[in-house]
Amino acid sequence: MEFGAKGQKKPKPIDVFKNVKGRYTGLIKALTTDVEELYKQCDPEKENLSLYGLPNEQWEVNLPAEDSPPSLPEPVLGINFAREGMEQKEWLSFVAYHSDSWLLAIAFYAGARFGFGKAERKKLFDMINDLPSIHEVVIGVPETQQKEKPTVPNQSKNKSKPNASKRASEPQGMLTKLQQKYEEEDDDEEEAGEEEDKEDEEEWGIEMDVEEEEGETLCGVCEGKYAKDEFWICCDHCETWFHGQCVKITAATAEYIKQYKCPPCSSKRSRTHFTEY
Repeated sequence: MEFGAKGQKKPKPIDVFKNVKGRYTGLIKALTTDVEELYKQCDPEKENLSLYGLPNEQWEVNLPAEDSPPSLPEPVLGINFAREGMEQKEWLSFVAYHSDSWLLAIAFYAGARFGFGKAERKKLFDMINDLPSIHEVVIGVPETQQKEKPTVPNQSKNKSKPNASKRASEPQGMLTKLQQKYEEEDDDEEEAGEEEDKEDEEEWGIEMDVEEEEGETLCGVCEGKYAKDEFWICCDHCETWFHGQCVKITAATAEYIKQYKCPPCSSKRSRTHFTEY
């Protein structure tokens, strides 16, 4: 989606803001009023999907852009895999965090592309910052929370600090809970199975002990050999190993995947056609 057509004058911060606000509105619809439809479209049986907010205040779940590099920054990849291993509220918060980050990336990409100076970038950021974050809307942070703070008497100033600190640390706290949850699940799996060579296990419970196998482990896509300095992931259905980059899975995304199904296994089921973003 372009910010302006050829031949038009250079966009101003307000033009970029309108584009971003349209996407912002679409994302909020997806994560609030349209949440049931969003949840249904993010089927873990499908390929890596992303949530896109569109300038016309609509949203869509789609495959990532095939262009390399893409014409715009891309949102987080694989939200449908993260859905499988998380409670709905936690999953929505997770998507909201990344949606906020994506909108800022688009805004400042446009600022760099159109040569915005320091004052123009600040103006753009201030307009975006006047909006509540998507995460705040999704988790229901009261809009009056900040407005009420200036009216607090001086003697109670210390009482307001814990609230501000709690709000600032809430995103990190939620991520910490998610990490603890998956670490506990990994510990349970380890106690039921092998407990040797724990240092050789990946952070997300993916074992890469290729010495026990006969012959060398090859990537199911490029047939490249296994290397310890690369991220690999194993399909839970066919038990084939893949380079993360070959199947477009990062180590961060893998943290939220409860059961990974590779593209060949996914294609065995009927696939839904997605129009190009």
